[in-house]
Amino acid sequence: MLTITTTEALATFCEEARKHPYVTVDTEFLRERTYYSKLCLVQLAMPGTDDSTGCLVDPLVDGLSLEPLYELFKDPNVVKVFHAARQDIEIFQVDAGVVPAPLFDTQVAAMVCGFGEQVGYETLVRKIAKEELDKSSRFTDWSRRPLSDAQKTYALADVTHLRQVYEFLAKKLKDRGRAHWVDEEMQILNNPDTYVTLPENAWKRVKTRNNSPRFLAIVRELARFREDYAQTRNIPRSRVYKDDALVELAATKPKDVNDLGRSRLVQREARRGDIADGILASVKAGVTCSDANLPKVDRKHERLQVNPALADLLRVLLKTKTGQAGVASKLVAPTSELDAIAAGERDVSALQGWRYEVFGEDALKLCNGEIALAAKGNDVILVPV
Repeated sequence: MLTITTTEALATFCEEARKHPYVTVDTEFLRERTYYSKLCLVQLAMPGTDDSTGCLVDPLVDGLSLEPLYELFKDPNVVKVFHAARQDIEIFQVDAGVVPAPLFDTQVAAMVCGFGEQVGYETLVRKIAKEELDKSSRFTDWSRRPLSDAQKTYALADVTHLRQVYEFLAKKLKDRGRAHWVDEEMQILNNPDTYVTLPENAWKRVKTRNNSPRFLAIVRELARFREDYAQTRNIPRSRVYKDDALVELAATKPKDVNDLGRSRLVQREARRGDIADGILASVKAGVTCSDANLPKVDRKHERLQVNPALADLLRVLLKTKTGQAGVASKLVAPTSELDAIAAGERDVSALQGWRYEVFGEDALKLCNGEIALAAKGNDVILVPV
């Protein structure tokens, strides 16, 4: 099993890989104790039928540069194949500002090809490669050295079997004329902004029942401080304070350390020092925020007059169309978009691109009274009106 520990060896492997149409890629990382993922291992494999065309790259070795790998990632003639690529790509984008392209995500492709919602790699290997994976090393500490033989075998299997999975799915997409469907989905993963969390936008991820602009202004400032603090010190945002504590602070609006000490949910470490100072300053900034700078709450969906009967019909149509097409329903349209369509919204992803082919065109026809749904035996059919 080839384990690469020098820049020269990595350059040699990547140069050979650039002679092939694709390379499979996976990573092992840790994130429990940091804000950013700590890259511990990179697995690569070129086309082939055995382990000899695969390798493990150890980024923790002193002096090893991943620059040859990044040059491979930039090569437009080599498809970079991942499974559930988002977290892997985030590592490379954060570390080096590199997003591999062209990109192929077998999880997305599998959903397009009828393997269900968010299908796992182990399932695809079992169904396509007819192999069983030993996942006992999945949750081991990948930062510890030396790696065990079991860890190495597990890690390499994540890219060697991926070759067969990729070739099977790519052929199926081509045969069905659906390759452009996956290409559309890859545009999101290829966008560097996908992997950037700006502190000023962090509040939008906090779930709260109170949508008053003043309350949200405090949430915004608390989330901004937490995100900036966590990023700067490379610690998990939950180590600063968790979402439930943030919402509690926005509600209680502590003015000093004594007020902060009464919080039920704020951890002891956050009741003093820099975090405590940041909390109090954030609350004050939210409370005193001018009306002109209060968060603009998008109440568009609150004003939507959803026709529940039409929304139910759209759900039936979605299940029927995706069943016929062999595509995961959630990939085509989440429930929120079905409600939006039933309320008259048209600027939704379910009515655009390849989703329009599968579902959107008939969804609009149903809304416009041009078709109806009818039962025929065990099937639901579309009937022109």
